[in-house]
Amino acid sequence: MTKPIRIFHADDHALVREGIRALIGTEPEMVLVGEADNGVDTIEQVLALKPDVILLDLQMPQKSGLEAITAIKEALPDARILVVTSFADDDNVFPAIKAGALGYLLKDSSPEELLHAIRDVYNGRSSLHPIIAHKLIQELNKPSPLPPTADPLTERELDILRYIAQGLTNQEIADRLVVSERTVRTHVSHILSKLHLANRTQAALYALREGYAQLDDQ
Repeated sequence: MTKPIRIFHADDHALVREGIRALIGTEPEMVLVGEADNGVDTIEQVLALKPDVILLDLQMPQKSGLEAITAIKEALPDARILVVTSFADDDNVFPAIKAGALGYLLKDSSPEELLHAIRDVYNGRSSLHPIIAHKLIQELNKPSPLPPTADPLTERELDILRYIAQGLTNQEIADRLVVSERTVRTHVSHILSKLHLANRTQAALYALREGYAQLDDQ
């Protein structure tokens, strides 16, 4: 039997935490390993527990969800964070994704959508609520604020960038290219560094904006 997905949930509303707890309890391949109702406890517990997936509200006392994302990603760069919030405004969406959130779901989503998003984020895929995805697509039509890289991507890096835009994990890319997962991870790090990007979601958006990939490729 495969190991269950270890999930941590942070939200300052007890009713929301209870609902998530009950939902995860119905899934045999998932287990809730911790909860918090504020940003400070969230950071401390996540660093101690190192869960597979972190469900995180943005509006929390002591430290905001955005501050928690930033602190967690600094300490655990591979942390997989799924924002679950009521806020769909640009001031929340783009900073959260820039800080390193891999998914962004609104609280009006169905239980099935949340479970699907948890699985996607666990597997290293971006998971975005349709409203959020629409916002990001609109961003593609805006001029890129990033300066051109002085160090162009290699052909192999471009191939990997296209696969990132398709939502493939490092292991899936490695299987396609018949190389090790560690090699792919190194290439991804080089891509992000060369393009001045923070995470895979930004890399996927860059690939779409610059025409290296198309939305219907996914």
